[in-house]
Amino acid sequence: MPPGIDTGKANTARVYDYWLGGSNNFLADQDAARAMLAVDPTLRAAVRENRAFLGRAVRYLAGEAGIRQFLDIGSGIPTERNVHEVAQEIAPDARVVYVDSDEVAVAHSRLLLRDNPAATIIQADLREPEKILADPATQLLLDLSQPVGLLLVAVLHFIPDEEDPWGIVARLRDALAPGSYLVVCQACSDAKPELARATMKAYEGRVAARSALRPSADIRRFFDGFDLIDPGLVYLPEWRPDSPGDVPEDPRKFWGLVGVGRLG
Repeated sequence: MPPGIDTGKANTARVYDYWLGGSNNFLADQDAARAMLAVDPTLRAAVRENRAFLGRAVRYLAGEAGIRQFLDIGSGIPTERNVHEVAQEIAPDARVVYVDSDEVAVAHSRLLLRDNPAATIIQADLREPEKILADPATQLLLDLSQPVGLLLVAVLHFIPDEEDPWGIVARLRDALAPGSYLVVCQACSDAKPELARATMKAYEGRVAARSALRPSADIRRFFDGFDLIDPGLVYLPEWRPDSPGDVPEDPRKFWGLVGVGRLG
């Protein structure tokens, strides 16, 4: 455990780590995670589906799309099959800049990445895209005149509408070279709005973070200026599954709408 970390308060990154079966979580995190599972027992499966989608998207970008540099904002605590591991398995020259505002996630990531010169993490907030792009570590590893894979996976729903997440994404988009890609996963309110609100209320009552579930039309707006690639904006298991059997009868139960778009 990195020094100086307060383990007495539930933490977004550690709650997520608990759901994924990780070991970087403590009693406060476990209590918060279990309280949310009591409201919606599918949450643990949903975050695992989210992680699996991230892996599939990165494999697509590093493989078929030929992307060699990645900017992962809201990366969280490192767990199995991190972006740099997936990308560098396909393309050993792939470079990854992780970004998180949470000191817990940053501290863990620095420990993990200390021997990997092609991957780094910076502590910054998605709400300040220019600061992220101008950071010396970003400038060192990423060439913004070349295509980048921008990953905003399970992070946009922590930015409420009044802070204009669409404008934030547009500012990042405008800094990217043509041929770049945007990957998004956002919690969607369409499928089960009452359950979603109850779960978010349980979350906000235990973790110091706001949340914003959105309808599919608002999630699609994040891709303004991008061309959504097949299969478009879909629920987590539906995006290029490894096997048809991986898609449940009702994929909406996993909440997250996901998509990958290409900047023309």
